[in-house]
Amino acid sequence: MAYRIQGETGEWEVVIGLEVHAQVISQAKLFSGAATAFGAAPNSQVSFVDAAFPGMLPVINGFCVEQAVKTGLGLKAKINLRSIFDRKNYFYADLPFGYQISQFKDPIVGEGTLVLDLADGETRSVGIERLHLEMDAGKSLHDQHPSKTYVDLNRAGVALMEIVSKPDMRSPEEAAAYLRKLRTILRYLETCDGNMEEGSMRCDINVSVRKPGQPLGTRTETKNVNSIRFVQQAIEYEAQRQVEVLESGGSIVQETRLWDTAKGVTRSMRSKEEAHDYRYFPDPDLLPLELDPAFVERIKATLPELPDEKKARFIAQYHLTPYDAGILVAEKARADFYETVAKGRDGKMAANYVIGDLLGALNKTGKDISESPISAADLGALIDLVSDNTLSGRLAKDVFAEMLDSGKAPGLIVEEKGLRQVTDTGAIDGAIDQVMAANADKVAEYRSGKDKLFGFFVGQVMRATQGKANPALVNERLLAKLKG
Repeated sequence: MAYRIQGETGEWEVVIGLEVHAQVISQAKLFSGAATAFGAAPNSQVSFVDAAFPGMLPVINGFCVEQAVKTGLGLKAKINLRSIFDRKNYFYADLPFGYQISQFKDPIVGEGTLVLDLADGETRSVGIERLHLEMDAGKSLHDQHPSKTYVDLNRAGVALMEIVSKPDMRSPEEAAAYLRKLRTILRYLETCDGNMEEGSMRCDINVSVRKPGQPLGTRTETKNVNSIRFVQQAIEYEAQRQVEVLESGGSIVQETRLWDTAKGVTRSMRSKEEAHDYRYFPDPDLLPLELDPAFVERIKATLPELPDEKKARFIAQYHLTPYDAGILVAEKARADFYETVAKGRDGKMAANYVIGDLLGALNKTGKDISESPISAADLGALIDLVSDNTLSGRLAKDVFAEMLDSGKAPGLIVEEKGLRQVTDTGAIDGAIDQVMAANADKVAEYRSGKDKLFGFFVGQVMRATQGKANPALVNERLLAKLKG
């Protein structure tokens, strides 16, 4: 069902476009050799180029170019063999140059597509407008002194990919799905770690509203939102605010806004700049970037299997539902873990253990798959013990819980705790005989037609065998004996 805002004058449609700034995984900055490690002491990773010392000239980092091309290919986008670096002029206290080296009319990557995986199992495509390379600014610290602002230039000059979507999204949920999918692709490609909490992936949100079928309305841009949850909240608030302004007879001002996480509102920051306000012009210190087609083809040959292709393969190869396959491919480490578990085993059973048991347990403790106390090999071994009837499904749950707590292999736990499933028909028959003898009245009731008592007898036999009897054998032998 389409997302709509109900106003006093009827329904309004929300139109959303996102601009994502993704920090390139690289050991050095875009135009200097300074390091890029997160968390270093302030101003400890700043070269003369980053600090804009007179006479310093930028030199393009070839690896960052490769990372941008790889990302473009992963987004099924056009790679522009000729691109130009421009100067985007504006003043920030933490921008030593007084301009940002970016790309404007001629970006390195053109139009592409990203497929959203929605909660209802549906998919839909969102267009990518462009991806361009640019250098980051530094960071202003306002909480270090009561009356002064400190500046840390460690981030100045770090390579960013600005990935701009088309205004194709129509709900906060679609925007969240877009960010999750984009982050997954970047992590598969290893071109950005996607850690929004560290600032290596930040989002600007363009929002406008209109009556369904009408032309696009005036948009606002909410800057530098650093979590998917906040992106959703900012869209909901801003769209509602715009509807209220328009329905009260006002008009939307094209402006830049900030998301106030404490109050849950967007606040006006400044009027929205247009391209001419930045006085873009080609950077005279940098030649046009010209790529050899063979260079692009070499990068294309190194691309990993990406989430959409992996999901399709999991569905076909392991007979998974699209929903389960989507959960497993959402993180590359998770997909790799699953494949190790599933190798040579029943794919659906492996998915049930990974998704239902392991991921459920890890979520409760806030861990991801890389921190799992159970290895993929050991989880596979547990499935083998169920498949060969060493363990019943119920006993396997007990062994799994012990594996979580101790990290021990399942075979060792089975031997230490004597949990091997009883498949000896003689032992099972003996337990059934004892239960029937102790409940002769209920046996008579069952034989007189009270079939529902069968569950009672199964429970008694399983209790008598401490849950170790093979359930299928118990059912089979009990049915035969009760018929008498």
